[in-house]
Amino acid sequence: MSSEQNHLQETDTEARFEFKKEESSAFEAEKGLTEETIRVISEDKDEPEWMLERRLRALRQFQEMPMPTDWPGQPDLSEVEIDEIVPYIRPDIETRGGAENWEDLPEEIQDTFDKLGIPEAEKNALSGVGAQYESEIVYQNMQERWEEKGVIFCDMDKAVQEHEELVREYFMTKCVPPSDNKFAALHGAIWSGGSFVYVPEDTTVDMPVQAYFRMNSEGMGQFEHTLIIAEENSEVHYIEGCSAPKYSAFNLHSGGVEVFVKENAHVQYSTVQNWSKNTYNLNTKRAIAEKDATMEWVSGSMGSKATMLYPSTILKGPGATDNHITIAFAG
Repeated sequence: MSSEQNHLQETDTEARFEFKKEESSAFEAEKGLTEETIRVISEDKDEPEWMLERRLRALRQFQEMPMPTDWPGQPDLSEVEIDEIVPYIRPDIETRGGAENWEDLPEEIQDTFDKLGIPEAEKNALSGVGAQYESEIVYQNMQERWEEKGVIFCDMDKAVQEHEELVREYFMTKCVPPSDNKFAALHGAIWSGGSFVYVPEDTTVDMPVQAYFRMNSEGMGQFEHTLIIAEENSEVHYIEGCSAPKYSAFNLHSGGVEVFVKENAHVQYSTVQNWSKNTYNLNTKRAIAEKDATMEWVSGSMGSKATMLYPSTILKGPGATDNHITIAFAG
């Protein structure tokens, strides 16, 4: 391939992720992280009181913890000023919790995910797909044959309302509590959107489910939470993609992932992230694997201003296994 062809290919690839849209939001929180901000966000989401209490407790923990300075290989985080981040932007769509039909989304949001190949991927190879724009899921769909088997794939905000008992038991209680580290506490206070996956006992989902998280606005933070519960003898493959366009002001991505792999279950979690050079990417991802369970992590992290990824699996039961394949590429 000639140097000119190489350059064109690189330009096309960059354009696929670097494009940006004019901002259009239904609600945008003030910059910074205060108790009032947390209350406003929780009220906008119509959350139950127990979730607001967890957010406020996480906020207090975040405020009490110093910024980490001695983690092995830690990049410079001196420019991370939480008070300059917009923590929550609700996109301007009619259906809270995501549209069921792709055509119901605003044209600019459709165009964003069309460029990223999300509808095409759903048609060809996925059992379910979710798309998050800014702070909330804008589209969520699951094939009926999996819903009929009791598989749940929805956004986290909907799960809080419709699967409250499960979320209350598992959300940041046993796997990644807010006390784990400063950014886990930040996430617990300000999380928004993300995916909830529940696979019943003896159920194999033989096509992957996928979620894609897109930051579009300058100077915002995205804090999606992913919670996966795979019951005994079940199997599921979850794919996550993330990207953001480049701006002069920094963006912050601080996601949280909790995976519960019950006895003899098998979960594969695949991530492909392509961040612009102004994004700080600071994530905590953890699984708990019980007896004879298998957890697989496949991760590709490209770009970003700085990435700190904390993936781990607790091998809780005898015969539990864990495998990590991680590739990080800066610049």
